[in-house]
Amino acid sequence: MIKTGLFGGSFNPIHNGHIALAQAVLRQCQLDEVWLMVSPQNPLKRNSSDLLDDSLRFEVAQKALADIDRVVACDYEFYLSKPSYTWDTLQHLSKDYPDRRFYLIIGGDNWAHFQRWRHWKDILWHHDLIVYPRDQHIGTIDVPLLPVSSTEIRQKVKAGESISGLVPESVEDLVYHYYQ
Repeated sequence: MIKTGLFGGSFNPIHNGHIALAQAVLRQCQLDEVWLMVSPQNPLKRNSSDLLDDSLRFEVAQKALADIDRVVACDYEFYLSKPSYTWDTLQHLSKDYPDRRFYLIIGGDNWAHFQRWRHWKDILWHHDLIVYPRDQHIGTIDVPLLPVSSTEIRQKVKAGESISGLVPESVEDLVYHYYQ
């Protein structure tokens, strides 16, 4: 079985913290790949007027990950019914990719309210979870925490400030273009 980590999010936009986390989990959990699942609107979050179109967020993520070994952008959820629930995604992925074992990668903040997720018990029963800390080095995964967020990047772009070092250099111009 190919061990595949699923790291979902809006990636609005993807940043160096996302990439560092994916690479750390890839190494430390001995996965074969990590798929960054660019997700449509999260059913547990309110609609955001700052959410860039799905295809544009995916384009930026693809370009940002082009030279990152074994970490790929994935638009699989774009083709599933909305809203996008993790259980449904896992069910479809397991059927479409029977040669893979999927590991769901979530932050400690999501773990704290995991019981609100649709079919959360089924997810725990049928799939492996990798929970990473969001604000400190705890647990079994040593996450290289970078003090950056997608919200901060969008704010900096709108203010005309530099985002150098926060996003891969390969996508800086795209981020400025799409988020101004």
